[in-house]
Amino acid sequence: MAAEVLTTEGNQAPVQPVSEYPARFTSGLQMLVLGVVDVLVGAGVLVVASHETGGLRVGLIVLGVLMLLASWALFRGLTAVVPGRARVVQLFGRYRGTIRDAGLKWVNPFTDRIEVSTRIRNLESAQAKVNDADGNPIEIAAVVVWEVRDTANAIYSVDDYAKFVAIQTETAVRHIAGNYPYDSRGSGALSLRDNADEITQRLSAELTDRVKSAGVHIIETRLTRLSYAPEIAQAMLRQQQASAVVGARQRIVEGAVGMVKLALERLEDEGVVELDEERKAAMVSNLLVVLCSEQATQQVVNTGSLYS
Repeated sequence: MAAEVLTTEGNQAPVQPVSEYPARFTSGLQMLVLGVVDVLVGAGVLVVASHETGGLRVGLIVLGVLMLLASWALFRGLTAVVPGRARVVQLFGRYRGTIRDAGLKWVNPFTDRIEVSTRIRNLESAQAKVNDADGNPIEIAAVVVWEVRDTANAIYSVDDYAKFVAIQTETAVRHIAGNYPYDSRGSGALSLRDNADEITQRLSAELTDRVKSAGVHIIETRLTRLSYAPEIAQAMLRQQQASAVVGARQRIVEGAVGMVKLALERLEDEGVVELDEERKAAMVSNLLVVLCSEQATQQVVNTGSLYS
């Protein structure tokens, strides 16, 4: 329980939060039947008392009232537990366990029974604008799948566990986004766009550590939005296009060099023609122009000699 006690030196030391454990309860159906019978008997006793006089009448009235009070206590202790929802039992401000079994239960009538949802929930964080590791403004959002595992911590360790999860989710998303660049640009470093699975795993680990004090378990996290901020989106798009063009041209040149090398080796091995270094250079130049050009080349018939 989130409370504090005074030490011998006068300092305040936090008390360890309580953990969930089963509450004591009995069958609610039996108590319901007993309460109905108690009401009927008590009402009958009062009816009989109305026809009596003297001390017998007083005794019957007292007995009837006591029986009605007992039936009130029986009905007051009835607690309906719905599947997917638990009841935290609290007596005079102290935790007395949790009821997770669905059905009609009966507990101490003087206890408070706080309902806590144990169902799986989805939380979609608000779209946040943050700076990535390179200082570029980006827009990022995530969805978190979570559930309450420890109802005692959820009620007593934090003020509002649902709001706590929402705030910690936004904090974790901002922290993760600020630690990694949006794009690795071919450097091989971990980035938000190129390593989505690794990033979501680290986001889950950080968020799990942040919300474990509230008795919450993180099932899964996923990034739902990841983009550059509008003010730099066009510039970054041109940069990505330029990087793509450079990468494509590099692949083309590597392929063209391999084809030229293969052509020269085949010509030499099969003895089709003997080429000196100058003719090889001219052939390499022509082949590279043909293979690397983005436009169709025109065929030219050479009727002269390379040296004339």
